[in-house]
Amino acid sequence: MQAGPANAVAPPPSGTHLVLVPSFNAGRVLASTVRAARRCWNPVWVVLDGSTDDSGEVAAALAREDDGIVVLTLPRNRGKGAAVLHGIGAARAAGFTHALTMDSDGQHPADRIGAFMAASLAAPDAMVLGKPVFADDAPALRVQGRRISNWWARLETLCFDERSGIGDSLFGFRVYPIAPLIETMEKTRWMRRFDFDPEAVVRLAWRGVPPVNVEAPVRYLDAAEGGVSHFHYGRDNALLSWMHLRLMCGFVVRLPMLVGRRLRRGPPRR
Repeated sequence: MQAGPANAVAPPPSGTHLVLVPSFNAGRVLASTVRAARRCWNPVWVVLDGSTDDSGEVAAALAREDDGIVVLTLPRNRGKGAAVLHGIGAARAAGFTHALTMDSDGQHPADRIGAFMAASLAAPDAMVLGKPVFADDAPALRVQGRRISNWWARLETLCFDERSGIGDSLFGFRVYPIAPLIETMEKTRWMRRFDFDPEAVVRLAWRGVPPVNVEAPVRYLDAAEGGVSHFHYGRDNALLSWMHLRLMCGFVVRLPMLVGRRLRRGPPRR
């Protein structure tokens, strides 16, 4: 764990909420992502997930110049979910209760960190889920594909109302309560790679962690802007398909509980 000297212009540090940035070979955009997050929140923790580019040097330099930045390093690539679990485990040990996860590729809006943290502070038992607002140049395949995953996640939680249920299952810009997320992840061998984001919200919803949906713009950087994507269409969609098959089995087992919970809550508000 590395940290650097004080930054006098930074926001005051929070003792409960931190920004967590899992990163694998993010290239030059890592520095701008972390600096943007740091301007909006303190502290910001980076988990280097076995990166083989110059991310280690970049992150170490950031930590040396700013004690609000902490860098954790995994020796080999284990996947986004594993990196998040490593980070929130260290965060819990340091006394933090909530973590806002933010991708290192520049897609997520740092200027919305404050609003998401405020929503979490107002409802600390909830998970604050980003609901993406796409620009016109967003890849159509990615936009359409998430609609399928969203439909499955809402079925698996038996809540099709976008306001009281899961607004978006894939957008990783979120605030999680750390304790229930760790307990959930420790009970399964899955949720360690690209399947982390959708499986986390479904399993937390099963535990009774309510979602709070907050809109946030998303942008896709091109190569000239330093954009890096590790999404593999065939491999990752196969992983998501297997994930939803597993979750549907869990849904069947939990169906009586979910129906009872739905009946107690009554119909969605209009």
